[in-house]
Amino acid sequence: MRTFHARTGRLGVQAKEAMRTLLPRYGIPMIAGPWQLPFPPDLPVVLEVGSGMGETTAQMAAADPGTGVVAVEVHTAGVAALLRRVAALGLDNVRVVHGDAVTVLRHMVPPESLAGVRLFFPDPWPKPRHHKRRFVRPDLVGLTADRLQPGGRFHAATDWSEYAHEMLTVLSAEPLLRNDYPGFAPRPDWRPLTRFERRGLRHGHRVQDLIFSRRVE
Repeated sequence: MRTFHARTGRLGVQAKEAMRTLLPRYGIPMIAGPWQLPFPPDLPVVLEVGSGMGETTAQMAAADPGTGVVAVEVHTAGVAALLRRVAALGLDNVRVVHGDAVTVLRHMVPPESLAGVRLFFPDPWPKPRHHKRRFVRPDLVGLTADRLQPGGRFHAATDWSEYAHEMLTVLSAEPLLRNDYPGFAPRPDWRPLTRFERRGLRHGHRVQDLIFSRRVE
């Protein structure tokens, strides 16, 4: 069951060129087994679920070169935009996967291998009959928690209040995770404003962050 809306549309010349020339350099192919990352073995790796057009991904990676970022995005236009940003900034600590993050988590990410997972402003699927398509649901939260190292962090943010409270409930119920805060987290100053966040704020939405860590037993 997809957690994303399929989108169609023509790519511009620059986007096509980015997919042709930059994806082989910065991309990680979708495979049926564990991925092989071109990072030093001691580099902490964070997975970003749905990197959109890549503004936030590139800013955070540039500010933290000591962390490897694997950005997963299903929409080709977003992948192309991120590839161009990565190349322009010379970000050696970013790799891009053009595909579904759920498939990546299930089949490519080894257990207890991630220092963090980021989920910023995912599709809220607002209609009740579509709630089952949300990323933050018990089965996918359990899968994500399994891929985190002990102490690794799951960081989500949304401007959809009902979804934020559902996230808090679902994440709190996952036995592998613990909430780093008594409820919602304060907005970290190191998380850049995203395009979706700005739009939500213009509409008077309240943005809420959630930060949970994999339990250390």
